[in-house]
Amino acid sequence: MFGQEFGHLEVQRIVANLHFAEGPVWSYEGFLVFSDTVVDKLFKVVPGAPNEVLSERAGGAMGNAYDTAGRLYTCEFRQRRVTRTLKNGKVEVLASNFEGKKFNAPNDVVVRRDGQVYFTDPAFGSQQDTRELDFYGVYHVTPKGELEIVAKWKTRPNGIALSPNGRTLYVSDSDQRSVRAYDLDGKGVASKERVVVDKIEGVPDGLRTDENGNLYVAAKEVFVYDLSNGSAKLVGQIPLAETPSNLAFGDADMETLYITARTSVYRVRLGVKGALPY
Repeated sequence: MFGQEFGHLEVQRIVANLHFAEGPVWSYEGFLVFSDTVVDKLFKVVPGAPNEVLSERAGGAMGNAYDTAGRLYTCEFRQRRVTRTLKNGKVEVLASNFEGKKFNAPNDVVVRRDGQVYFTDPAFGSQQDTRELDFYGVYHVTPKGELEIVAKWKTRPNGIALSPNGRTLYVSDSDQRSVRAYDLDGKGVASKERVVVDKIEGVPDGLRTDENGNLYVAAKEVFVYDLSNGSAKLVGQIPLAETPSNLAFGDADMETLYITARTSVYRVRLGVKGALPY
């Protein structure tokens, strides 16, 4: 299943001295993008070169995703909106409110190959004080820009990811220490909510899947689950010196897992390709 055993993985720290690293995503142009949320910056890391500031977002950058056109989607938790940055640098507001009320604090985002966008909207810490909505949401934005609610939760959704075929949406539940799943149809409409992983050690945050459909969860450590038999089986763990926040597959062969973890960014060669959600 995997190119090497989890017990023999080499974890490398490639960026240090950050404030709170989040939202890693790999660009097919050959670099990693991630957020340093406290200082409102997006960083760009080209393998073998010094990292550089890609942009500064006064609205606060959290989760990120790319679409097939190379446009960057960013959850701006302070501005309480989701933006899309075009390749020419122009920033568009994709979504900023639901039924006339501001979002809580958009957290993570994923884009399907056909342009369907999904994002989570929890609220943590002081974000609770400015809430206008009486629920925590999982949302869908169609390619035409239409905003739809996927689910209204009493608990807080966090990380979000797609299965390799784009027909299953995964969302981590930070309060219930679980991951829920939804079926997605050809138009991107979600149905059949269910829990696929529970009793996760730590607070589940970012999610990713590999080409085999295994689910990677950033929690106390990075936990890897095989979901192929209808129930979650823990098949691997990647321990780190810091608590991980989010994940992204990258490099030219897509066999490297990049992990943001508090003050650092780590990379691990896995020998298995990440799923390509776009």
